[in-house]
Amino acid sequence: MKLATPIPLQRLCELGQVSRAGFYRWQQVPPAIEDDLDLRDEMQRIALEFPYYGWRRMKKELKDRGWVVNHKRVRRIMREDNLLCLRRRKFVVTTDSNHDRPVYPNLAGELDLTGLNQLWVADITYIRLELEFVYLAVVLDAYSRRVIGWALECSLEDELTLAALRMALRERPPASGLVHHSDRGVQYASGDYTGLLKEHQIRISMSRKGNPYDNATCESFMKTLKYDEVHRQEYRDLGEVRSCIQQFLEKVYNQKRLHSALGYCSPVKFEQSLSVAAAVEASA
Repeated sequence: MKLATPIPLQRLCELGQVSRAGFYRWQQVPPAIEDDLDLRDEMQRIALEFPYYGWRRMKKELKDRGWVVNHKRVRRIMREDNLLCLRRRKFVVTTDSNHDRPVYPNLAGELDLTGLNQLWVADITYIRLELEFVYLAVVLDAYSRRVIGWALECSLEDELTLAALRMALRERPPASGLVHHSDRGVQYASGDYTGLLKEHQIRISMSRKGNPYDNATCESFMKTLKYDEVHRQEYRDLGEVRSCIQQFLEKVYNQKRLHSALGYCSPVKFEQSLSVAAAVEASA
């Protein structure tokens, strides 16, 4: 290498307090690419907002924000910047099916879903606070994965599941032939709950004994809830957890979270696409 100064390279390195090897390494560092820096910044913002995203959801989110980038680049940057997903915790089953209330056959397994309001699925989970547990009941539309009803209380009394169901009925009036599927838990087998379903001419379906995968859609949602929200928080009281769960269900999960089963759309966006497709078909 020819220097612009007569001072030997060794002497320059001594004056700069760097080694010759360090100097040559510095020469070989490629210049930073502005686009790459901007992309990394955008990916870090996404990772802060959605720390549970893997490279597939990260790539789709980038595409939705106007970035054209292939999966290899996304995976490389996520690996280099340590934008890794949080590890899942084991899901705990809490169903109490040891009761003498009537149970119903599994109708959900026979359905071939083609649209909304054909199958609702329901389940309950617990959430740990500092000094106690609280319980969350949800009702989802199985086709769009959208949460259409939920309730959060300090006890597992029947009113918990009834409140979630009433919300779903207000949010989405049932269509003819709608099936409601749940596990065999005592709350879902109660006379008040099954009576409300029958009042709205909703067919009742329950998982087979010892087959939690019969309600796989709702079980999957509960895992997402625990992984994306609950395990990342330390709730102090019922008021705080209710506010956080409402924000997650209605603003994050329904409107923003990308679902692989929905072509990497959020439930709300997926339902909007169905409405657009139906309008186009009707006008054709």
